[in-house]
Amino acid sequence: MHDDVHTAQRTNPYQMAVAQFQAAADRLDLSEDLRAILSVPKRELTVNFPVRMDDGSVRMYTGYRVQHNINRGPAKGGIRYDAEVSLDEVRALAMWMTWKCAVVDIPFGGAKGGVIVDPKQLSMSELERLTRRYATEISLLIGPTSDIPAPDVNTNAQVMAWIMDTYSMHRGYSVPAVVTGKPLAVGGSEGRNEATATGVVAVVRMAMEDMKMPLSDARIAIQGFGNAGGIAAELFHDTGARVVAVSDRKGGVFDERGLDIMALVDYKKKTGSVVGFPGSQRLSVQDVLEVPCDVLVPAATEGVITEANVGRVQARVVAEAANGPTTLEADRVLFERGIHVIPDILANAAGVTVSYFEWVQDLQSFFWTPEEISAKLQHIMEKAYYSVAKLAHDQNCDMRTAANMVAIKRVAEATQLRGVYP
Repeated sequence: MHDDVHTAQRTNPYQMAVAQFQAAADRLDLSEDLRAILSVPKRELTVNFPVRMDDGSVRMYTGYRVQHNINRGPAKGGIRYDAEVSLDEVRALAMWMTWKCAVVDIPFGGAKGGVIVDPKQLSMSELERLTRRYATEISLLIGPTSDIPAPDVNTNAQVMAWIMDTYSMHRGYSVPAVVTGKPLAVGGSEGRNEATATGVVAVVRMAMEDMKMPLSDARIAIQGFGNAGGIAAELFHDTGARVVAVSDRKGGVFDERGLDIMALVDYKKKTGSVVGFPGSQRLSVQDVLEVPCDVLVPAATEGVITEANVGRVQARVVAEAANGPTTLEADRVLFERGIHVIPDILANAAGVTVSYFEWVQDLQSFFWTPEEISAKLQHIMEKAYYSVAKLAHDQNCDMRTAANMVAIKRVAEATQLRGVYP
């Protein structure tokens, strides 16, 4: 177990996921048998594979694909390319995916994949070769009815197109439903790109209504300015809210009057970072979590709100666009301070929900309009939010425990009904 001083900073994500599961299982009075089954992943694949670099040399890479549970349907989960990827991180993310699919009640189980690589060090053709080789290695597990990957940290629609093409080449015909988050031209769905951000804004709006606070002049701080954080900033800006602080990997910017988001997006495109945006105050990545605001959106990586900084969080609502941004100790403190946390498995579940829509459209070869997608998404997110909020109120517990309870109960029921084979 990790408990020396160096790793104390970075909580083991898998231990955190299991601890969250056990807390919800306690409240559900889950049997020991079900706890044993649901607290470990069903399958874990580790692959070591060679990639030929542009200079002709060969480099070895390690990748993972973990399926946590498939009792409610095929496994679903993203693939991340990051130098920090570890098996425990992928295990935790796969488990969270199981609960995320269950909390919004879509018929998927949870999975996750990753390759230990800094993709910024690779050329486009090296990235393509790495992706195609990794896809081939994990093709033992993935498939349109078994396990459907999607984009995650440092992967995008182009990477999904390569995976889809590689898998299709092995089959001898086109299989668009093997991945989601693809470009529209090869079977992607309308609304997929902005889905996560749309869902985050939708649940924040519901939370603010519950708390009788207007969203129109609310102050928003966002850590992370990638797909989820960047698009969420634009959507919040459109509602009339003031985005007062944002950060990316290099640092953050702050403006009490509200940042000009469209200008900031252009600035980041030109310079590669939000840092140094004209007219703004400079902040560190951590500072963004601590600015005075109504809504804080952690949209970067896991484990950023910890025991060390939770006392300085000044938001009324924390909406977790990232996976696992709040540690267990910090969670407890936020609840005691009366800060309303909308947990990751609910707050960012719109991404996997629209992925589900994309998969269904691919299987039917029949595509929906943006309006149909938006209406269906709104309906699913509302139903999920209110079922979790009601349980949190009835149980007098935090939203994360309630969301986990809703999800775990559904997965446990499916597991029990299916029984233990043979």
